[in-house]
Amino acid sequence: MRKKVPPIMRKWIQRTAAILAAAVIQLYAAVGYYARELPDHYYVGEQQSLQVSTALHIAAQEQPTAAQTLFSETGNEAQTVSLNLFGFIPIKEVEVESIRTPMLVPCGQPFGIKMLMDGVMIVKESGVQTETGVCCPAADAGLQEGDILHSVNGTAISSNQALREQILQSNGQALTIAYTRNNTPYTTTLQPVASAADGSYTAGIWVRDSTAGIGTLTFYNPETNAFGGLGHPICDSDTGELMPLSSGEASPVQIEHIIKGKEGTPGMLQGTFSNAPALGTLLCNNSCGIFGTLSGNCPSQTEAVPMGFKQEIETGAAEILCTLSGTQPKRYSISIEEINLQDSGTQNMVIRVTDPELLRETGGIVQGMSGSPILQNGKLIGAVTHVFVDDPTCGYAIFCENMYRYGGAGAESETPLK
Repeated sequence: MRKKVPPIMRKWIQRTAAILAAAVIQLYAAVGYYARELPDHYYVGEQQSLQVSTALHIAAQEQPTAAQTLFSETGNEAQTVSLNLFGFIPIKEVEVESIRTPMLVPCGQPFGIKMLMDGVMIVKESGVQTETGVCCPAADAGLQEGDILHSVNGTAISSNQALREQILQSNGQALTIAYTRNNTPYTTTLQPVASAADGSYTAGIWVRDSTAGIGTLTFYNPETNAFGGLGHPICDSDTGELMPLSSGEASPVQIEHIIKGKEGTPGMLQGTFSNAPALGTLLCNNSCGIFGTLSGNCPSQTEAVPMGFKQEIETGAAEILCTLSGTQPKRYSISIEEINLQDSGTQNMVIRVTDPELLRETGGIVQGMSGSPILQNGKLIGAVTHVFVDDPTCGYAIFCENMYRYGGAGAESETPLK
């Protein structure tokens, strides 16, 4: 005869089974979460192993089948590593690339940006009143706001005036236009029309060939004389499109006034361009900032520090370097509230200004502070990029790793870190 399980024991077994089932579900949920949120590629310093900072313990273990040294596309040593929750529950395999840790000078100085575009950008299309009615030749040719015009009938266009002269001298003959849209090259035929107002030929477009503004230097590489700043691309104010760089210079500026930020209205650092010689040459404007080389000594008096890799960054206290007056920066306290390891753009971290002096002077993050370097645990880990319009005490920041990776001096496009 089978012995009956006492009710109290049956309830205990049922409760234990339910707890174990819930724990298994939570473990699977955690594995799925980390598989999505953790990136597939990491950099580490030479002779270092990967350490991932997460709420639950994750161990990085080299794969036995990958014991031999591999090489990534950049030529650096790489290993295939398994990330395991609590050291034994597999999450995913990732590539870990070993590089020499860059030593960078954190800057924080304001600098002026004078930039000529590679071509001219259409910022507005408008109708043209002719003897027979209203039309827009540019729109009829398939051109759109944000398109970059590079040549007319094979002649390179580098300024608004050059384009205007080509159209005026067309005498109404069709023109072959070479242009790019979203970095893809196209050609089209544009038919200028005579304006009823003065008889001159026009295409019905407004274009821009240059821009100027103020940002903050993020880092200087003493080995290469290269610098990076802003932490985000320079885009056209009307179209929002990235402005392709033809040539430009970084100029010294003097901060003279602060417009304090408040909810719904971003603040601004206002300054004037100095008559002093240019700081350096601009070479690249891409999704992670503006980059170039200095022509003289680095303006920062700070010593070089190691670049912090993304997996080394922690939520909590950090500092930024920025300049509120004159030309020399100060350190201000912030808090890193969120870290997005997967994002490869400019919104890698959410930061909050906690420094009483900075809050009193600026209200938080203001325009012109983009590029202000962020330091944590003695390392340069990132740069301020954006302010939250509804809360100027908060904003986004980019990993320094992303800026360095895509900001090599002389790079014409995004190229891997070496």
